[in-house]
Amino acid sequence: MQVEVWTDINCPFCYLGKARFSAALAEFPHRDDVEVIHRSFELDPGLPSDTSGPVAAKIAAKYGISEAQAEANERGIAAQAEDAGLTYLTSGRDYGSSFDMHRLLHFAHEQGRQEALLDALYVANFAAAAPLFGDSERLVAVAVSAGFDEVAVRAVLGDPTAYADAVRADEAEAAALGANGVPFFVFDRKYGVSGAQPPETFSSVLQRAWSEREPVVQLIGSADSDACGPDGCAVPGV
Repeated sequence: MQVEVWTDINCPFCYLGKARFSAALAEFPHRDDVEVIHRSFELDPGLPSDTSGPVAAKIAAKYGISEAQAEANERGIAAQAEDAGLTYLTSGRDYGSSFDMHRLLHFAHEQGRQEALLDALYVANFAAAAPLFGDSERLVAVAVSAGFDEVAVRAVLGDPTAYADAVRADEAEAAALGANGVPFFVFDRKYGVSGAQPPETFSSVLQRAWSEREPVVQLIGSADSDACGPDGCAVPGV
């Protein structure tokens, strides 16, 4: 079974949703047969690559609220993150263009290590005080810390066309599927789940998608009817 997850590194609920989905997947009996693919979605695709600024100011401007309200919202998310076992800094973080990060995630997918890079990017953004956006050297350091070859990472970042089409294709597909926010989970292209739902919701959808992938045969009639089995065939009248 395949689960595709559209996310953005800027999105705190993507960070939280990944943890909740992972908790559900860890308890799923068929977890080893589930392929998880992380796909690209930019919350603010128009940002220049060198953009960086404080998160609270960005949230306040985007939603027309005060910075105090934005900071209160951040504290609320931090409480949810703590419940999920995640570290979440409520101040000192920045925001910016995630396009290069998505390009690197496609590179990591080719290496079979997409999950490792995504986790490293989430930690760098939400659990570390050092600015993440608008600084290619910081991005290189995060990727290298996740076990990726520095020369290969720099080659991807140095070529603005590398994996760019793959990122845009993911974003176009999200739009076609009707996803206007993230996280957005798609199970075997049959069920979509929007938002950082509780683990129980993800568990339910995993089970439902799996059961429909492997339908249970319904027995009609008596199990005692004449039939042949490993021990031979029933003899009429005996």
